[in-house]
Amino acid sequence: MSLSVTLESFDSLVASWRDLYGRLRWDSVFVLPWWLGVWWQEFGAGAELYLCAVRQGETVIGIAPLMVKGEKASFIGSADVCDYLDFVVAPGREQDFFDVLLDNLREKGISRLDLSSLRSDSIAATTLVGVAENRGYEVSCEREDVSLELDLPSTWDEYLGMLTAKQRHEVRRKLRRLWQAGEVNYRLVDDGKAGPGILDIFLKLFRKSGKDKAAFMTPRMESFFGSLAGAMGEAGLLNFGVLEFNASPVAALMCFDYKDTVYLYNSGYDPQYGSLSVGLLSKVLCIKDSIERGKKRFDFLKGREAYKYRLGGREVPIYNCQIVLK
Repeated sequence: MSLSVTLESFDSLVASWRDLYGRLRWDSVFVLPWWLGVWWQEFGAGAELYLCAVRQGETVIGIAPLMVKGEKASFIGSADVCDYLDFVVAPGREQDFFDVLLDNLREKGISRLDLSSLRSDSIAATTLVGVAENRGYEVSCEREDVSLELDLPSTWDEYLGMLTAKQRHEVRRKLRRLWQAGEVNYRLVDDGKAGPGILDIFLKLFRKSGKDKAAFMTPRMESFFGSLAGAMGEAGLLNFGVLEFNASPVAALMCFDYKDTVYLYNSGYDPQYGSLSVGLLSKVLCIKDSIERGKKRFDFLKGREAYKYRLGGREVPIYNCQIVLK
């Protein structure tokens, strides 16, 4: 049966999610239709949506979440708020998917693919690059960043045993000092209860964390965070971790639970309690909570912040690939 390309909507992907989830590789939260839809709504102005599916009959074998400006196509998303981007393809159908997609892009007058935020194990990096090179297209890939992640063991003690002696000592010492200073409570606010109140707490602490974070959280970005929290909460993927000291919230984390991974998307804390390391310890307690809930991976996401290494994170390279379709 021949393959065809159909244009899709975010609503159509959500509506057929149950079927598509079981057959395609949705490798991270950043390629899910809820996420893509919110990003497009907030930041897509000035680009043409090219959200297409490659089908064999009525069966979808892959989805290309792309947008077009002039003769250039790129992923829906941006590096400042989307840590990984990729295509969504049925295992074993990558060659068929990319052959049809590349032909269709050329027919549409697209001469360049600008693909950023690619993990080294992404479908684009492991398959598309080779397909494009075999076609004789010009391909260039450069390392643009790193992400850090942690494989979680089954117990908290095992996690502490994975750290160096110095790291382990520092975690225990900081936790002990916090507990001795006052009443401490770390709670997880799941998606069903993460209403405007918890988002307001997170945003307040985010802005307090430093001038760079306060500058980042523009009204437009705040709108994005609010819409994202609503959409991902409805999808059952959002959690907030809140660290309270003497009954007051002093640190908060915005996380996404997807498959067996916890994604630490962003965080904030009150510098007034910086001497108690509440920013770092909120992340330590989030890791502990993730282990207790049986999660297998903790993803710190992009950036080389020192705390990620101190808590056991390992680097995953992130690439940008340019493909000239001529």
